[in-house]
Amino acid sequence: MKTKKQQELIELYLSQLEGEKRTIYRELIEYLSELGYNPKKEGQRISFKHDMHRKQIAKIGMTKGKQPRPIFMLRFSACQDYSERFKDIVNKAVSKDNFNEARCINNNCNWCAGDAVSHVYIGSSSDGAQKFHCGASALEIPDVKAEDILEIKRLLKEEHIYLMKNEAGVESENLL
Repeated sequence: MKTKKQQELIELYLSQLEGEKRTIYRELIEYLSELGYNPKKEGQRISFKHDMHRKQIAKIGMTKGKQPRPIFMLRFSACQDYSERFKDIVNKAVSKDNFNEARCINNNCNWCAGDAVSHVYIGSSSDGAQKFHCGASALEIPDVKAEDILEIKRLLKEEHIYLMKNEAGVESENLL
């Protein structure tokens, strides 16, 4: 249940959107709320975290400039099965020169609980090399459309179950 301040924050954000975009983002925000993720203003964006593990699972915001557009960022690093669209997002992320390399693969980080390979993004860079991107990062899902909603919800639920089990110590059968 969102507080009045959280509800006002969401409504202010949604008021910047029109038509289908407002409907899409409202549905995603409502699903995040159903899973127990609370909105919190962080700079120019709104971050969604759960009280039981305090890890971010999603972010929303607007781009800057003359024609701002909505941004949706999703943490789905613990998810094992996703469409080519999401594989392309991971591959694009690991292909950047300054990508957020997963230090946990070499035991140089202990931010996330669980086996390192189970919670990092694994992608192929433009030269074909396999690379590991930090799983604590939410990756931008460009131009979210209505047909993306089911997959995003599935990925949110899978990531949520992983975080609740590994970060909050709640068994998955207690989450369904």
